[in-house]
Parts: sequence; structure tokens; C-alpha cells
Amino acid sequence: MQKTWNLKKVDNELLERIEKKYGVSKIMAKLLCARNIEFDEIDNYLNGTLDDLLDPFEIKDMDKLVERVDIAIKNKEKICIYGDYDVDGITSITILYQFLTKLGAQVMYYLPDRLIEGYGLNNNALNEIKSKGVSLVITVDCGITAIEETKYANEIGLDMCITDHHECSEELPNAIAIVNPKRHDSTYSFRVLAGVGVAFKCITALSKKYNLDKEEYLKYLDIVSIGTISDIVPLVGENRIISRYGLNMMKNTNNIGLRALLKLISPKEIDSMMVSFSMAPRINACGRMGNASAAVKLLLEKDEKIAERIANELDELNTERKNVETAIFDSAMKQIENNKIDSRNSIVLYDESWHNGVIGIVASRLVNIYYKPVILLTKEHGIIRGSGRCPQGFSLYDALTECKDNVTQFGGHELAAGLSLTEEMIPNFIEAFEIASTKRKNVISEQIIEVDAQIERKDLNAQIIKDIRKVKPYGQSNPLPIFLYKNLKVSAIRTIKEDKHLKLILKDEKSLIDAIGFSMGDRRDEIRIGDKIDVVGSIELNAFNTPKTIQIVLQDFKKSIN
Repeated sequence: MQKTWNLKKVDNELLERIEKKYGVSKIMAKLLCARNIEFDEIDNYLNGTLDDLLDPFEIKDMDKLVERVDIAIKNKEKICIYGDYDVDGITSITILYQFLTKLGAQVMYYLPDRLIEGYGLNNNALNEIKSKGVSLVITVDCGITAIEETKYANEIGLDMCITDHHECSEELPNAIAIVNPKRHDSTYSFRVLAGVGVAFKCITALSKKYNLDKEEYLKYLDIVSIGTISDIVPLVGENRIISRYGLNMMKNTNNIGLRALLKLISPKEIDSMMVSFSMAPRINACGRMGNASAAVKLLLEKDEKIAERIANELDELNTERKNVETAIFDSAMKQIENNKIDSRNSIVLYDESWHNGVIGIVASRLVNIYYKPVILLTKEHGIIRGSGRCPQGFSLYDALTECKDNVTQFGGHELAAGLSLTEEMIPNFIEAFEIASTKRKNVISEQIIEVDAQIERKDLNAQIIKDIRKVKPYGQSNPLPIFLYKNLKVSAIRTIKEDKHLKLILKDEKSLIDAIGFSMGDRRDEIRIGDKIDVVGSIELNAFNTPKTIQIVLQDFKKSIN
């Protein structure tokens, strides 16, 4: 698919105001404008501290949750934390379990088995929890749609406090407290916390209740940042502060399990990219391949040798997950090609042999190829379960809402969702989802590369590297800065790593500039030495050169018009 470059338009008068008021470079002013940072919010974006985190009691029902937990602790009631099996849920359980244990609470946790129980609350699990003497269940990263399950919990004598961050329906479960910034009646000014961010707000509120030192809840920020970054929530506002401080804490983390994982990964840099592409897949692996309890055990472990063993187990599971993912991807591509499904506005595929824990990853890969909403379906214990992903700008949750008569259950976010249905529903669901997708095809008709600013040779200096680093941590709504550089002469072309990557030397007047296009080796014949090209890409220091030099990491290139 042809990619469209969208160079962000900026108001020159606003740029000058930002430069003057905040003492930043013109490039940084452009980066701030490209991210739609309001003028009065720039200081918080650049210099926000933990003191800028909002009062947790501003979240509706937080007072009710704190009061019920307080009663449970005083009466020595047994509390169960019920979580999701992804990184967000795992980290949520970890911090709430550790914190409540420190308070002296009698606490256990429950993680549903993805392959047997599926996502969210279920009555069999509630019966098991009740049989263990629990009287209070606190959900993390799930529960907001569990109306019938909450009703059942009430019937068997379980009090429910729901903490979640997923989209809400008009009807809410009949729980003692529902702590979710996305409630329709919420007045909390930051609505896009991750599930672990909501859990962090809960322990912050409990700390205030018991007049504890800030350190008693801030010490969990390394774990909170992992869940926040991994769940692909917007890394702005509170999420940005949480992630930045958490990543910094991670360098000297006191969490033994996290240290073991970092030792295994051995990252060059502890940043959001490392969390997303190295740490999160390993933490997610056990949940994707079965039960996620091993990841929770890792983050709660106190023995270094045991922690290292568990970390290695997660690494092995991640390798197994990769092999399964490859097999599903190949199978899905055959379905698409044989049935010409890519001609439709949506891609919905079904194979009862596919692994439910991995189909979401494959759906993401297919979105990157076809730039259309993708839902993969598989069968587990007689139930059809699905996982969906979609391009930026398309709301998967809204599209599934229009298909609610053709599913038995669904939930999630704009860009990712899960669902279940019966086998008989599949044909009608495919058509209903195609209709919903067709209505929205205008937002996904082309793949757009958002470009922050156009640069020239004079901009490639130490200051631009400083500005780029100031934007970190990168993530949703705060991406890696992308720049446009025009009219560069191609001086050298070659491919590296078995022709997989494209390496260029570009010339601007007398200056030579290195550029690399990862996985662009197949585009080598599109250009010749002497051609003039325009490029878009990120800018980084090439650590392989001595001394280090600035290079462009290509996202796309085109022949110059003039």
C-alpha cells in the first residue's frame, strides 16, 4: 500500500511563543506542536514530576473501595485480587498484592486460565474463590462488563470492588465500588490510565488513608511502568510521568524477579522500546500459552536463584510462542490469499486449531500488512473466541458494538478487543463486521506516516539528539519523532544482513549522511546512485561508528519531485 506522508502544520507565531516562554529549540517547539501539547501543559510535559500526579480520591468510588478494604483489614477478612492474564493484569496483581500484604491484609490472587476460562470473571472461579474463605474480591484490569458475574458473586456472599480501565457500557455491575476513570459519570480529568495505573491509584489512596510515607506507594513505579507501557495506553499526562519515573527506577530496581528478567534480556538501554519488545513478550508468554501465574510468581519472588529459574522458563515459553505465532501467521496468510479476503474492508478468519493466546499478536501483524481491521477466531472448549486489532483512527470497540447481536460477549479498547460467540454466529458476524468496517473505511483508506518536522543539514547536530531524548518515553500518542529531509542525493546503495536491510549514504551539498532502512532490502532497485530522494525517518546516534555519528532510520523514501 502506498504510504502518505503527513507533515504536521504549525503556527509560526505559536512556535515563537513556545521558544520564548519555555526556552526550547525550534525543533523541540515543532515536536511539542506535533503532539498537540497545549501551551499551558508544556511545562508539565517537559518537566512533570510525581507531585503533578492527580489526587486518587478524585476518581469516582475510590472512597468506597478504600472504606471496604479498611473494613476487610480490620476484620481480618480474606481478600482475593482477580486479574487479567496480560502484562497489565499481571503487574496490577503484583503491586496490589504486595501493598495489601504490607498492610497486614489476608490476601490471595486469582488469574483465570486463558485457554480454559478465557478473559474476565466467571462463576466457576467465583465459587472456587468463595470456597477458600474469601469475602471480598477486588478485580484489576477487568470486570467492568461483568454484570451477570457480579450479580452471582453477590448471591453467594462475595462483595465486589471493580477496578478497571476498559470502555464502559451504560449499565454497570452492581458492585460496592467501581473504580474506572472511563465511567460515563467520571469527572477525573485523566481518563486513559492503564489497569495497573488504576491499581496504583488505589494503593496511593490507601496510603493516604493510613497516612503512609509516599515511598510506600512510589516504590512500585518500576512495575507500574511496565504494565502502562505494555498496554499501549497514551504515554501522556499521568502515564508519561509514571513511565518516565518507573523506567528510571528500573535501572536499580529492588524487585528481585524484575532484576532476573533484566539480567536475562541484558538490554543496551532501559527504555519503553525495551519494555515493549523484550520484556513484555516474556511476561506475556506464560499467559498466552496457558496460565499467567508464573509471571506473577516471578515479580513476587524473594529468592534470586528461583527468580532466575522462572525468568528462564518465561524465556523458553516466549520461544515456543514465537514458533506457534509463525505457524498461525502462515496459515492466516494462506486463507487470505486463497479466498482473496484482502479485497474486503475487514479481515475475519477462523481456524479451530489456532492457539487463542497467540492470535492477537498475529492479528497485529496482519494489520501492519493490510492496514485493515483484523479479527482472528479460534475454538476452545466449544466456544469461539476471538482477538481483534485495527489501524490507528479506527475504533474496534465501536465497530464491535454495532455487531453486538452477533456476539455473546466483547470488550476492550479502540485498537484492541476480545470477543466470544457461537460457531453458528460466525457467518453473520463476519458480514456484520464488514458492514461496520465499510462505514469507517475512510479513516483507514491509506497508511499515513505522521511527520513531526522538516529538517535540513544544519539541524543534524547534538541539539536535535537532546530534543529527541527529551520526548521519551515513546509510546501511544507520544511516538518516536519522525522527520522529513528533502532532495538528498544517493551516493551509495547496499544491502546488509542477507539482503534484509537497506543501507544508504546520502549527500546534501558536501555533507554525507548515513541512512538505514530495516527490512527494506527488497526496495534496493527502486533507486540508483545519483538519484535525488526525499526521506522520512527517525534520527539516532550510530553507536557502531567511532566517533558516533548521526544517522537516519528510514520509514519511507520517494524520488524527489524537484
